[in-house]
Parts: sequence; C-alpha cells; structure tokens
Amino acid sequence: MNPLLTMVVPCYNSEQYMEHSIDSLLAPGFDDVEVIIVNDGSSDGTEKIANDFEARYPGVVRAVHKVNGGHGSAINAGLQHARGTYLKVVDSDDWLDSKAFEAVMKRLRELRAEHLELDMLITNFVYEKEGKTHKRSVHYRRALPRNRVLGWHEVRSFWTWQYLLMHSLIYRTELLREIDLKVPEKSFYVDNYFAFVPMPHVKKLEYLDVDFYRYFIGRSDQSVNEKVMIGRIDQQINVNLLMVDALSRARQTMILPASLERYMIRYATLVSAVSSVLLLRDGTPGSLEKKSKLWEDVRAIDPNLDRELRKPLVGAVVSRSSWASNVAMRIGYHLSRVLVGFN
Repeated sequence: MNPLLTMVVPCYNSEQYMEHSIDSLLAPGFDDVEVIIVNDGSSDGTEKIANDFEARYPGVVRAVHKVNGGHGSAINAGLQHARGTYLKVVDSDDWLDSKAFEAVMKRLRELRAEHLELDMLITNFVYEKEGKTHKRSVHYRRALPRNRVLGWHEVRSFWTWQYLLMHSLIYRTELLREIDLKVPEKSFYVDNYFAFVPMPHVKKLEYLDVDFYRYFIGRSDQSVNEKVMIGRIDQQINVNLLMVDALSRARQTMILPASLERYMIRYATLVSAVSSVLLLRDGTPGSLEKKSKLWEDVRAIDPNLDRELRKPLVGAVVSRSSWASNVAMRIGYHLSRVLVGFN
C-alpha cells in the first residue's frame, strides 16, 4: 500500500539544521509516512546527511539529488516522486510537533477508512522566532469550523493576520498533479505561490485545530530577513505578479465561491503590499520606480482585479505614491512586525 502522507523537505546547504527537521518527521514511527529529502545541488554535507537518513530508514526516507534550481524546483521534484495520498512541504530549518503529528495522522487514517477524499487539510503553525520566549500560534478558529469536512460556502471571514500559508497546508497529492502545478524555479518566495494557486481547485477542506508546524524565523541569512528580501526584490515581484495572474485567470474561467474569492483578493493585496513596502524601505530611485511599475503591471494583467486590490485600506495606501501614503506604509509595516512577528 502506498504511504498516506508524503513529507517533502527541500534542502540547500542545510547541514547545520536539517537533521532536527527530519528527525521530527520520523519521531512518531508511522509506517504510512514517507519522507523525501530533496538535495537541491548543495555544496556542503547535505547530500551525505540525506543519504545517511535513506540508509537508516529504507522504504521510508528517499534522498533525491538534483542540480540547483531553487526552492520551487525542489518542491516540484518532491511532488514528482511522491507516492503518498497527501503531501506536505516542510522546510529544512522548520520542524513538526509530535503530538499534533499523531492527531493529523489519526484524522487522515479516519478519512481513508471512511472513503472520504479531502483536497486540503489545514492546521495551525507557530512562529519559533529567534530570541523570543513567547511563541505565537497562528490559528483559524474564527474562519473555519473544526474537525469536519467543509466546502468554501461554510468558510467565514478571516482575521486580517490570518492567511493559509504553506506551513498550514496539507494537499491531496493528485489534486496538485491534476492541475499540473509547477512552482516557479530559480526563485525565493514561492511558498506564497504554492499556498495560493491551488485554492480554486480545492472543493473539500478540513481544519484540525492543532499546532502542527513550527516555523523557525530569525536567522540573518534567512530568505524572509528584511535585508535579504530587499536584495531579492525582483523575485518577490515576479511571484507577486504570477499570483495576480493566476487569480485573474481563475476569475475568468471558473465560478469562485464568494468567500474564496474574497480571501484570494485579500491575499494578493497583502503580497502586493509587502512588495511595495520593501521597495519603499529600500528608498532608492530605482526601487520607487519598481513600485510604480508593479502596480502598472497589475493593472495591465487585469484592470478589474487591479481595482479590487486597491479597495481595501492597505491596497489603497500601498498603491499610491505620496508622502502621506509612504508614512502610513512605514507605520503599518512596523506594527505588522510587532503584531504578526514576520521577518
């Protein structure tokens, strides 16, 4: 019998922390879980560690070695090799909570026994921020009824800080293959793409209120570090525009449930706001020009969607180029860092 759940672990020069991550995927000793370690052309000891895990856990761990193609390329490779009914991506510096893992597997087994096909299982994630003793859990209790299969028509409004990030999601593997999901390669910040593009194709979802994913944040070389993000802003903008284009196509070719459409517009607005604020934080003439062009490109993709993205307060503020809007963006950015805990 094929595994019930595939864990894909993209690794690039991860020798210092990947063992902790992979150990957390193996600790429960489930025989219906497989772990695919994707070594994305690392130059350190990542390859050897991956091979050692494969040798120690034959039939459970598989090491996939490939030339460097970026985070999205590693996810694509993991999806290609996955045998599990469901698939979750776990970054190599993050880890999973063992008790929550037991609850997740129990529910997935129940769904299989009841012959219920779920497109997406949602769990909480926890910010494991460097130097912080209080660990903030992101949950979805307001928006999602718990512990039962839902349709989008039963989903309520999310709080402003609530988004279904990659850390929250377990997808049905065949759904990702049916839509021919190809995560952008040679790019960072593709986790937003992964958490966004499949949404219109998700018909059945369920929320399990457990703190499953532990999201480590705070390393100086991490992709979400502010200085690193500004240095890679072109990649952020590219993913931003791909998400806008995907939403535009979905609105034109599918009838989206109202709650899903509202959610996706808010998500696209947030990502556009992040791109805009980072460009403003850099403050160079070139970055300010890129900010203006970003919103011109959004309008070129879909004028109607552009108007929708500008309707919320955050969209109205970040899409403008004025002294007052720039000050408001800086204040909002600092408040978001305090309240939400990102980068």
